[in-house]
Amino acid sequence: MNRLIGQKIAITSNKPQTTRNRIQTVYTDMEKGQIVFLDTPGIHKAKNKLGEYMVNVAEKTLNEVDVVLWLVEPTNFIGAGEQHIIEQLKKVNTPVILIINKVDTVEKEKVLEYIDTYRKVFDFAEIIPTSALRGQNTDDVINSIFKYLPYGPQFYDEDTITDQPERAICAEIIREKALHALNDEVPHGIAVGIDRMKTRKTKSGSIIDMDATIVCERDSHKGIIIGKQGSMLKKIGTNARYEMERLLDCKVNLKLWVKVKKDWRDSDFLIKNFGYKEEE
Repeated sequence: MNRLIGQKIAITSNKPQTTRNRIQTVYTDMEKGQIVFLDTPGIHKAKNKLGEYMVNVAEKTLNEVDVVLWLVEPTNFIGAGEQHIIEQLKKVNTPVILIINKVDTVEKEKVLEYIDTYRKVFDFAEIIPTSALRGQNTDDVINSIFKYLPYGPQFYDEDTITDQPERAICAEIIREKALHALNDEVPHGIAVGIDRMKTRKTKSGSIIDMDATIVCERDSHKGIIIGKQGSMLKKIGTNARYEMERLLDCKVNLKLWVKVKKDWRDSDFLIKNFGYKEEE
């Protein structure tokens, strides 16, 4: 999605269930029209209330869109998780475009074998091999989407990119940097809240003072996030601040804290408090 709209909005990592909320982004071509993307969490077997929320968001969105894009990678073939997604797709009368990303990382024969396997299990409207990193066939994705969209009014002006407020984007940036820096066990149990975000003017330009809290579920995880003499927390903060400054086009003074909220992923109150709530 980031490649298609030409700007990074959604965070990325190699960890499963990185996306937790539905993120709306807008692509506008003044000649072709406008596409509103709804990037959702992946459909998976939920292990807690947060997971149930994520799956519910994804499955509900299937019934609200004109075209479904299913993004896969040519690294493994159809397993139980993929089969479950296919069963969900069969329940909706919506064109499904299968996008095979990262095709630049495997041999062409492997990609063709992958395409053939998926063709046998579902009637996809189209199957498009791509490389988001290299921009390979991304124009084909856009053109294919337009073929299946109905005619209608333009919902957003041409300058609109996303419905996500800056605070939410900044919280996700911090979480992304934590996902990249931490080992496999810790990232699934963290959330980030922006406690304060205030802009002040100086002689050299604007500065945003930001306080944020990284929440985890165990005391042992807190120690890992902080690191020896605060080294890990500093690394996360430095990487997050650098990206925020590019996004916001001003200096950012970021302060991070770490708190433990045991089993927060099974707390309805805390899940909503971190912004994981369905659209009205």
